[in-house]
Amino acid sequence: MKAVVCEAFGPPESLVLRDMPVPEVAPGTVRIRVHAAGVNFPDTLIIQGKYQFKPPFPFSPGGEVAGVVDAVGEGVSHVRPGDRVIGMTLSGGFAEQVVVPGANCFVIPDAMPFEVAAGFTMTYGTSHHALKQRARLQPGETVLVLGAAGGVGLAAVELAKVMGAEVIAAASTDEKLELAKQYGADFTINYSTVDLREGIKLVTNGRGVDVIYDPVGADFAEPAFRSMAWNGRYLVIGFAGGPIPSLPLNLPLLKGAAIVGVFWGDFTRREPDVHMANMRELLGWYAEGKLKPHVSQTFPLERAPEAIRWLMGRQAQGKVVVTVS
Repeated sequence: MKAVVCEAFGPPESLVLRDMPVPEVAPGTVRIRVHAAGVNFPDTLIIQGKYQFKPPFPFSPGGEVAGVVDAVGEGVSHVRPGDRVIGMTLSGGFAEQVVVPGANCFVIPDAMPFEVAAGFTMTYGTSHHALKQRARLQPGETVLVLGAAGGVGLAAVELAKVMGAEVIAAASTDEKLELAKQYGADFTINYSTVDLREGIKLVTNGRGVDVIYDPVGADFAEPAFRSMAWNGRYLVIGFAGGPIPSLPLNLPLLKGAAIVGVFWGDFTRREPDVHMANMRELLGWYAEGKLKPHVSQTFPLERAPEAIRWLMGRQAQGKVVVTVS
């Protein structure tokens, strides 16, 4: 089978297309013939050796795929060969075939295109878990989403609206904010031209926000936290902006606020039953037309390094997807 392979840590341009052995199916696993694979921020880190998980060389990046079940291992009964599915794996997705744990494999609606399905699990799974289990978001609360046009950010905007919240989208360009408005944002702040704290104060009439969804970090963390309402929850999603910020701990004390970590990958392993219930709810919302994932760019398998570079350059709006077959 063809696969895009990382043979040594480095930039996306060091990845190579190789012929690799077809992976074996083990008990409790599912082999998928991949049609499309989502590109995510962890892919930019794992190829550089900067991620907490370091697979042995050679490996393919790509943590989420969509395709057709090719074979199932002993003990797997909820999917069968021929089923259209999405699957999650720590790596291996940028290939014609991949093996994923059975618990991370879900049948998708017949009308869901593979390109859409490939970018669904990680972004919507992360944002749904963050808002539902970690923030315990309630209808009528106000959510600030930083990086609101990126993969997880746009999903957070859309999901927060489905869950009954008022949404403030913050991003670096008017074009990105226009996309966030199309996905339900009630207010927008361009933080490249407007002071973030002043913008939040203006749109909330000085009250502040109940929940902050932050996949960016860097220089926006502290001004965002200072704009928190009483009993607010600050969701730490990731650090796409680069530096990991430091927050003065007197801020959560004075605001009665919580800093809440969101490690969706570990959540899926530690609480698989809750994760499966979340995925059923998300796929149900998609089937009902409540969710409309945005795929902004697709690249064929041989151009997967360009797809990762595109994401690293912060050019993505919504999802970037690699098409395989």
